Amino acid sequence: MLSVHTSPLHQPGTGDAGGMNVYMVELSRALAEQGAQVDLFTRCRGEGRPPLVELAPGVRVRHLHAGPRRALPKEAMPGLVVPFSLALLKESTRYDLVHSHYWLSGQAGRIASAGWRIPLVHTAHTLARVKNAALAAGDTPEPELRVRGEHQVVESADRLIANTADEATALQTLYGAAGPRTEVVRPGVDLRTFGPGEGGRAAARVRLGLPADAFVPLYAGRIQPLKGPDVLVRAVAELLLMAPDLRRRLLVPVVGGHSGATREGSAWRLAQELGVADVLRPCPPVPQELLADWYRAADVLVVPSRSESFGLVALEAQACGTPVLAAAVGGLPTAVWDGVTGLLVRGHDPVEYARRLRWLAAHPRARATMGEAAVAHARGMSWRASAARTVEVYEAARRDSEHGLGVRVGQGRRHAPAPAAPLSWRNEKAVVQV
Repeated sequence: MLSVHTSPLHQPGTGDAGGMNVYMVELSRALAEQGAQVDLFTRCRGEGRPPLVELAPGVRVRHLHAGPRRALPKEAMPGLVVPFSLALLKESTRYDLVHSHYWLSGQAGRIASAGWRIPLVHTAHTLARVKNAALAAGDTPEPELRVRGEHQVVESADRLIANTADEATALQTLYGAAGPRTEVVRPGVDLRTFGPGEGGRAAARVRLGLPADAFVPLYAGRIQPLKGPDVLVRAVAELLLMAPDLRRRLLVPVVGGHSGATREGSAWRLAQELGVADVLRPCPPVPQELLADWYRAADVLVVPSRSESFGLVALEAQACGTPVLAAAVGGLPTAVWDGVTGLLVRGHDPVEYARRLRWLAAHPRARATMGEAAVAHARGMSWRASAARTVEVYEAARRDSEHGLGVRVGQGRRHAPAPAAPLSWRNEKAVVQV
């Protein structure tokens, strides 16, 4: 597996680390439990980690030297694809297949697949064209360089793995992906970590020091416009206009860190401007075990994302017995059973979120019923099942490769992959050439 711009070892909720990091770790572990040997390649950032880290039995994280040994903004990553790929091709281990995550890794995967003459499977996680269609006001669109790069990876991969049917449709309609090569594999949830827990909500609140009688809508994730923290802040302001008496028991934890070019503290400045800073509680990103307690302690998880390939946090919260209030975008309608395990909102009108929050605050029995249904719903989405389905995709890609049906890069026709050739980056609108 390849992850150029972020390491599987990074804390989700910080920098560029998020659901994709959780996805790679949990899928790799589940694959290893089914007999696979998995090497996760990422870039060495000079963080004091050894070249090889055993993440779990059968799963190793490998750090390659590519570019400066320090953290770099994601915008600088395209220039490191070539050195990363060259370092990767020096590996002596013989692999059966390469699985790339995100478009930057897909570019490196194209080179590795051709150089090693093995199939390439790619998971996009997010798509530039989809993100650009759902930008928040003032947010920066994804560059044309990324759009072109994604098109190249879609053309080159032997198989594309989409999280949902909607994502598969986006790959086909926006990027021209071939239907037979596009497979839907739903992500899972780590049921060993995420569950109702001993003592449930009351015990979790004691452990976190939260008031027993508070109404707690939780936000968990990176603080960036795409995730909609501004929608939550405005919804809280609208909620307190609708139900001012709720202020005395309203507590809104925001668990996560700032990401990318997001202005530090922008959400808090908005909260101060709207007069709701007193009910918000900023909390740093936490390990999965502690995040599970935050889910258990909450009355509802709020996921107002403008775009979301799946929304693993929604599934994790439901596994802990907490209903979800989410935007009806991307994979969230798959993760959340509307009206049964949570509530979905079409659009990002803060008033609509506020209305549903007010209803949830006034109906504790309905919240409890949704929470019970949420646990059962989440239990049907395990990483074990995701891994079994992923293995089927791997095997199909290998069968095609063995029969000379590999993808011809950039042509949409299928034949055995060609050897790697030099590639180049030309200014802002450069195209990787293989």
